[in-house]
Amino acid sequence: MKLKGKTALITGSARGLGKAIALKLAEMGANIVLNDIVSSESLDETYKEFREAGYNVAVARGDVTKEEDVKNMVKAAVDKFGALHILVNNAGITRDKPMLLMSEEDWDLVLNVNLKGAFLCSKAAAKVMIKQRYGKIINISSVAGAYGNPGQANYSASKAGLIGLTKTIAKELASRGIRCNAVTPGIIKSQMTDVLPEELKKKYLDNIALGVFGTPEDVAGVVAFLASPDSDYVTGQVIDIDGGLVM
Repeated sequence: MKLKGKTALITGSARGLGKAIALKLAEMGANIVLNDIVSSESLDETYKEFREAGYNVAVARGDVTKEEDVKNMVKAAVDKFGALHILVNNAGITRDKPMLLMSEEDWDLVLNVNLKGAFLCSKAAAKVMIKQRYGKIINISSVAGAYGNPGQANYSASKAGLIGLTKTIAKELASRGIRCNAVTPGIIKSQMTDVLPEELKKKYLDNIALGVFGTPEDVAGVVAFLASPDSDYVTGQVIDIDGGLVM
């Protein structure tokens, strides 16, 4: 229960990786603020699951690309639990195509959600954390942000931007008691990887030193470490969670 009494806002947490992170932090005692876009039907289901499990949980619907929505999300967390100690910038999308076929609209959409959204959320959360003289901001980047990935110019650029944003926030806010770190997941088991042809799965696995795909829980465990007091002397770092895909 290392996070008992702490409040965490996890963006894009209705399902998938964000939900796994929220669950891990809840298990460690944190008050959880779930977020997803207003039209997300699975957000209510996830909220119900957390409530039935006995966790302290609230919902803050909102679009991370809209500043007013973000301000309201942070306000909802503070109004419900009295503080905001942890922000996990997980909300993200893909619109994959070769660069020569990628539209300006697809470029802008991915950069807005994945990078601008993290900037707006970090800015709003930091204003609360500065007053507390304590906070943890954790950005969910990707190995694609450090090494690139064919067909993902927009996604790779957005995740590379998150790494730069992480290091800048860490330097700007360290004196205020705020730590900022990033994790870079590799190939994580999901609905998308489940439907890949066996030949393609084998090709990916041959490049992973551990020989298996990661799970959302693998990522959630590292995020939980960065959210906990165990990492109070860690800031500005980028941690690969990829089973040895890149090293």
